[in-house]
Amino acid sequence: MSAATKETTQPCPQCGAEIRADGRFTVWCAACDWNVDPTRPEERHGRLERTRRALARRHGEKLLAEVTAGGTLQARRDAPALLAYAIALAVHGMTLVLALAGVWFVVRGWGGFGMVPGLFLLLLAWALRPRLNRLPDDAPLLRRAEAPELFALLDEVARVAGTRGVDVIAVGAELNASVTTYGVRGHRLLTLGLPLWEILTPQQRVALLGHELGHYGNGDTRHGLVVATAFRSLTAWRYYFTPIADPTPMQMVVNLVCFVPSLLVQGVLLLLDHLTLRTTQRAEYLADRVATRAGSIEAAVGLMDRLLVVDSAAMTLRREANQAGLGGPRRADDGTDGLWERRAAHMASIPEHEYERQRRAGALRGHSVDATHPPTHLRRACLVSGAATPAAVVTDADRELRIAAELAGARGRVARQILRNGFGNG
Repeated sequence: MSAATKETTQPCPQCGAEIRADGRFTVWCAACDWNVDPTRPEERHGRLERTRRALARRHGEKLLAEVTAGGTLQARRDAPALLAYAIALAVHGMTLVLALAGVWFVVRGWGGFGMVPGLFLLLLAWALRPRLNRLPDDAPLLRRAEAPELFALLDEVARVAGTRGVDVIAVGAELNASVTTYGVRGHRLLTLGLPLWEILTPQQRVALLGHELGHYGNGDTRHGLVVATAFRSLTAWRYYFTPIADPTPMQMVVNLVCFVPSLLVQGVLLLLDHLTLRTTQRAEYLADRVATRAGSIEAAVGLMDRLLVVDSAAMTLRREANQAGLGGPRRADDGTDGLWERRAAHMASIPEHEYERQRRAGALRGHSVDATHPPTHLRRACLVSGAATPAAVVTDADRELRIAAELAGARGRVARQILRNGFGNG
């Protein structure tokens, strides 16, 4: 059935206005907002996550107010960011103290029982050491020689962002994209989720790349080497101090001993999270500005709208994976060829009134990508408040075909992964 045949009209039961409806999506009224958000999302998040999202919304609103009042978004290290940096250094200092104490005990008790506490402390320090990111081993990796056209596009976008490009691209199966560094030398990695990439227009893809590369130069304290590794170390501490479920009498004693350290670690994590949240919010807005310069405001706003309807894209992928699973491995392999084309066609068929509903519902819910991002409707408002400028990077059909050819192998592998394992199941 085509998208056109799904369109119907009916009167609004609340105000009587004419409603344009599509059988695939929620029926609602644009005149009075009747049924605009009939099913609030389940409370999947705990109290901590809800608190973080509330803070994200508060900071996002303050930053948007600054911009609309004539203020400017500039990357800067404020007092909370500096305090977060100091706390991160203290966390690493604690790990160093454990290592030095372990060495002291080992040397002092060499050859005897006194080595035992030293070895224990050394093992603990090793487990809590600052961990650098590594290249993923479960995703197709592309390097410059394998995808020259895609890397050339990234280089163009990077120049707009005032930074350099990436060293490796990991092609994933997520409705997301991200950048990070890996290794001692700080090589750059772009993780490109094909389920997101394939539902974007060419200019929206440029805007996406602009947003991600913009993170390399916008002063995001949370993702800097010192603070990011401190977060990972604290997360390891929290894991070790987590109370044992259904404990035996001896384990109850262990839980009791770990209770206070667990609270301290959780408190430091919360403090570090709170201190870096505003800087992270500012970094997201700055990355959005890079997206507009690279791909245009229209493309960046279109990207925001796509983020609002990713649930629909995820649902269709799960449906395809379920249907392929019913047919067995051969059916999963047979369905890979047209998977991405069907996803793009589905996204193209989503009517404008569904996008508008999602925008209004998102404003009511405070929809955001995650707890560190400002609410999507605030990011969108910030984009449209800026002055319109032409796109600095423009692609054409021939270039898109060359990039698609470079991604062909990864597209097939990721499609098979989704159809065999299910979407969202790794």
